[in-house]
Amino acid sequence: MKQLSNKYKKVLGTSICIAALLTTSVHSDSVKAEETSKLNLETIYHVYMDGLRVGSVDDKNLVERVINSKMSEYREDYSNLNLVVGETIKLIPEVVFTSRANSSATVSELENKISIKGEAIALKVDGKVVGYVSSEDDYQAVIKQLKLQYVSEEQLATVMKAKENDITINPPSVGEKVIIDVKLSKDIEIDRVPVDLKSILSIENAIKQLNLGTLEDDIYVVEPGDVLGTIAQAHSLSVSDVLALNPSITENTLLQIGDELNVTVYEPIVKVIVEEASTIKEEIPFQTETKDDSNMWRGDTKVQQAGHAGERVVSYNITRENGRTIQRQIVSEKITKEPQNRIVLKGTKVTPSRGTGKLAWPAVGGYISSYQGMRWGRFHRGIDIARPRNLNILAADNGTVSFAGWDGGYGNKIIINHNNGMSTLYAHLASMDVKVGQTVAQGQKIGVMGSTGNSTGIHLHFEVLQGGNLKNPMDYLNR
Repeated sequence: MKQLSNKYKKVLGTSICIAALLTTSVHSDSVKAEETSKLNLETIYHVYMDGLRVGSVDDKNLVERVINSKMSEYREDYSNLNLVVGETIKLIPEVVFTSRANSSATVSELENKISIKGEAIALKVDGKVVGYVSSEDDYQAVIKQLKLQYVSEEQLATVMKAKENDITINPPSVGEKVIIDVKLSKDIEIDRVPVDLKSILSIENAIKQLNLGTLEDDIYVVEPGDVLGTIAQAHSLSVSDVLALNPSITENTLLQIGDELNVTVYEPIVKVIVEEASTIKEEIPFQTETKDDSNMWRGDTKVQQAGHAGERVVSYNITRENGRTIQRQIVSEKITKEPQNRIVLKGTKVTPSRGTGKLAWPAVGGYISSYQGMRWGRFHRGIDIARPRNLNILAADNGTVSFAGWDGGYGNKIIINHNNGMSTLYAHLASMDVKVGQTVAQGQKIGVMGSTGNSTGIHLHFEVLQGGNLKNPMDYLNR
């Protein structure tokens, strides 16, 4: 903070100030009083204000009374200020035989021209005055209240005590944070100067001035042809800025000629910088690692190892400007638990689309509960397999799925074209794992055994066709 300098030399504190201004007159009176009396001469006083002659008076006390009267008009409302005359007033005596003083007119002129100012504290940023407050105490209050917008009383007191005693604030424990510094983005220097009384700001208005850069909103009156976009552009704002400044309107509001819009560009003169230290426990995400497996069919994947996140304890120094984070710096880091990567096996084995001609058993175990042939008065087209070790249905040979869906009495049905003149049919499935056009390998799971369609229980109905003609599966199954 810049030290106060009392450069103002025009203070006229009632009679003491007037006496200082009338030194020449007093000296003249004391030297020539007796001589003047003998010659019947009179003394008049020429009154000058800021170097310009105002008039003359025959009694120097008239000037003092004008000043005291002016002071009394403001003393009650501005009792906390040292009131001063805003102009330099000088009295030059003259001894004359006949008085030519125009005291009444001069007093009237002084009453109209004399201004009363208050000795205030000028707030300066980058050498420019940005406002005035009534006292150094008000200045200190403004600085404090600016900071308290972003920290608590207790936090600010801790920081100030540490600075005063040159103490380092202890780093926080895990899960805690501490404020290590609170400061302004620019220094606010001060000076004691006489100013118009109406220019002196309250603490609240001084804070608003420093926060927003202005105390008065810039109001625009809508003219013919105006739309939000052109108004915003003309005032270096975006449409969203204008909407934020005028919450009563939206993008769809139809502007009327004469409407008033706030188009103020708020720019803080100073910002509050808060430095915070925090120590937190963070999760270290695991990575997913993919490995090729030549024993698995292409398109198949399997999780070989589950992933587990790790943990670390990190200490940060965080800098915020008016509440917005502008810097986040890692001061220290300690890994307390290493992450475990997730490992996924990806099949690379190519599935051939042409069958071998030798059909594998299409279930996991089980027995033939019904063969191909006449049954219940009609021909049974394939074989039924029941009571397997599990319900997975397997492709009897390599091929391409030509049908996968519902088919009346067959229920859920899959047909595989083995691209060698042979095709196989799988019916009554509870669910299907393949789709039309998909290439499957011999032994690959294609669905789950069920009892859909015309079925008396859970089983697989299996048919074989060669060249489009129905064949007995038992002639082809490799079992």
